[in-house]
Amino acid sequence: MKTQGYIHLYTGNGKGKTTAAFGQALRAAGDGKKVFIAQFVKGMKYSEIDAVEKFLPHHITTRQYGLECFINREPSQADIDAARKGIDEVKTIIAGNEFDMIILDEICIALYYKLLETSEVIGILKQKHIPTEIVLTGRYAPEELINFADLVTEMREVKHYYTSGVMARKGIEF
Repeated sequence: MKTQGYIHLYTGNGKGKTTAAFGQALRAAGDGKKVFIAQFVKGMKYSEIDAVEKFLPHHITTRQYGLECFINREPSQADIDAARKGIDEVKTIIAGNEFDMIILDEICIALYYKLLETSEVIGILKQKHIPTEIVLTGRYAPEELINFADLVTEMREVKHYYTSGVMARKGIEF
């Protein structure tokens, strides 16, 4: 008998949301589960993607639905189109029931910048099969998503060395 799957949400201004989601993916893969990771907004190769593709290609599938960083500018139509492509593929993947765990990394950022609509994302999440585990990440989670999720963890920045000028380091921050 398959167990109930839940919807997890990692949000807040602290570091570690994507890392927590990838930790869940690693745990699931270790148990023989199939995982799909959709990264919204992100377009560059990060070390966690490299590790998954190198060491766990049969257990974890990754797709990126982002272009270059737009955090300091308005999102372009191409940014919106990339997110749209991602959510359309995620909708098909959730309906397909092929994966035991589905991670929507930075989905909250895509919602915050209005690349996608919260009501649409929640509508898609409602279509999940009972045993499927879904993990959502990103700052600025909308209240509707917080209320909808079964587990919500807020990462709160207390102190970070980047405030003293330390740049992001490969293998640590990306």
